[in-house]
Amino acid sequence: LGGYADVFQKNVLASGVIPQISMIMGPCAGGAVYSPAMTDFIFMVKDSSYMFVTGPEVVKTVTHEEVTAEELGGALTHNTKSGVADLAFENDVEALLMLRRFFNYLPLSNREKAPVRPSGDPAGRLDMSLDTLVPDNPNKPYDIKEPILKVVDDGDFFELQPDYAKNIVTGFARMEGQTVGIVANQPLVLAGCLDIKSSIKAARFVRFCDAFHIPVVTFVDVPGFMPGTSQEYGGIIKHGAQLLYAYA
Repeated sequence: LGGYADVFQKNVLASGVIPQISMIMGPCAGGAVYSPAMTDFIFMVKDSSYMFVTGPEVVKTVTHEEVTAEELGGALTHNTKSGVADLAFENDVEALLMLRRFFNYLPLSNREKAPVRPSGDPAGRLDMSLDTLVPDNPNKPYDIKEPILKVVDDGDFFELQPDYAKNIVTGFARMEGQTVGIVANQPLVLAGCLDIKSSIKAARFVRFCDAFHIPVVTFVDVPGFMPGTSQEYGGIIKHGAQLLYAYA
C-alpha cells in the first residue's frame, strides 16, 4: 500500500503541471488502476488491455455475476460504457503512433505554450458550404463534426471519447497553427441536450484546457439539459454545475 501511495502522490503533484497520459496495453487491476485514473487521458488497446478494481473471479465469488475480463474492463467497455478511457486502438503499433500524434497538440508543462505548427491552410479561407450546413428546420439534426472539420486547420481534428456521451464532442485541433480545444453539442444524439455523462465529459476536458492555457472553441446548439427523474436523481444539478464552473 505504501508503494501505491507514493505513485498516487506523484500523480497528484503532477496534476495540472504536466500533461499525464496513460497507455494501457495489458492487464491493469486492483490498486494499480487508480494511477491511470488520476492522469489526464487514458488510451487502451482492444482485446489486450483491461482495467478493473476486482477481476471476474472475485466478481463471481462476491456477486455471483459471470462476466469476462473484456466485458468487465476491456477497452470497449471503458470507451463506451464507463467513460474511464478516452480512446481505444486496434493494436499496440496504432496506439503508439496515435499517441505521438496526440502528444503533438500538448505543451510540455503549464509554463509553456502548446507547439505551433505551420499550416498551408489559409486563415482567410472561405467555405460557402457553411452557409447551408445547418438546416433551416430546427427539428432536423445535422452532424456537428462537419463544421468542425471545415473550420479547423487542414480538417484535422483529434476527437476524444468519440463513443461515450456522444451528445457532446470534445477533442483537439489547430487554428492558424495554434492548438485549440473543441467542445461541441451534437444534434444527432439526444438533439444535443446536455445530460450527466456529457456534462462530466465536457467539464473534465475544459478543466484540462484551462490548466494548460489552451483556448477552447465551443460550437453551441443545445436545447438545454435533459429532463427526467433519472437525470434529477443522478445529480444533474451538481454535474451540470461542474460544466458551468469549468467554463467560468
